[in-house]
Amino acid sequence: MRSLSDAVTDSEANAVPAPGPTVAQAGRIAVPAWADENWLWHGFSTRAGGVSRAYLPQLSGDGGELNLGFTPADLPENVRENRLRFIQMVTGGWATPLVAVRQVHSSVCAVLRAPETGFPADAIPEADGIMTGQPGVLLAIQTADCIPVLVADRKRRVVAGFHAGWRGTVQRIVENGIALMREEFGCEPEDLVAAIGPGIGSCCYTVGEDVLRQFEANFAYAPELFVRDDKGVLAALRLDLTEANRRQLLDAGLAAASVATVGGCTACHPGLFYSHRASGGHAGRMMSVIGIR
Repeated sequence: MRSLSDAVTDSEANAVPAPGPTVAQAGRIAVPAWADENWLWHGFSTRAGGVSRAYLPQLSGDGGELNLGFTPADLPENVRENRLRFIQMVTGGWATPLVAVRQVHSSVCAVLRAPETGFPADAIPEADGIMTGQPGVLLAIQTADCIPVLVADRKRRVVAGFHAGWRGTVQRIVENGIALMREEFGCEPEDLVAAIGPGIGSCCYTVGEDVLRQFEANFAYAPELFVRDDKGVLAALRLDLTEANRRQLLDAGLAAASVATVGGCTACHPGLFYSHRASGGHAGRMMSVIGIR
């Protein structure tokens, strides 16, 4: 029998729907630019291809969804089955360990060192980044609007994943993570490639003035990340989290050509993605995974 560890209000009426990404297969989006990286496992999950029904409309017919988070509304056995299915989609087998962290919207990154293939169940780190040079494991980041960022060092065979909501982004989770990759593994920016996965787009992500002030206090280019729908005190303020994390990758030394944006706004495409905001908080979780064969 297969088994898997458990370790792992604003108006948007003016939003223009963002285009969706190209789905490589039911349940998984691959990065086209990484097609020739034969040493690399990776994928961004979608809602399709699973057995969960907790987030489906009541009269939705047969079938289920690929909820990959142990959320209160779903059955744990369904999530375990979904995770096994997603592992198989990415690696071609069921047995690859899936390693996650307890995400807390921080700038902290955890390191999985060889020969480890996971963290102890009672010592899973609180972090929003995870990296390793250990082959044979999948690193996992969970999202339902926040931006997932995957990074790979093609020369040293090191991989990392980052969870970047606005709090993690303003704390420079991606920049700090790449600095740690350099410190721990000797990675150099010119050898790195990155992929930014599906997340809530500026078309749908309205935020408050306090968020703008925090970005302005930390980034000279902050004004380029925000757009107001109309002039006036009550105008909606929108944040482009994808661009914010792309800029961090560039500031960390990656070439623009080495950064792929998969795209797809999670709020615009409820049939393809889970969105915490668009669902009013009733959402499953997607996973972005990366590993070394």
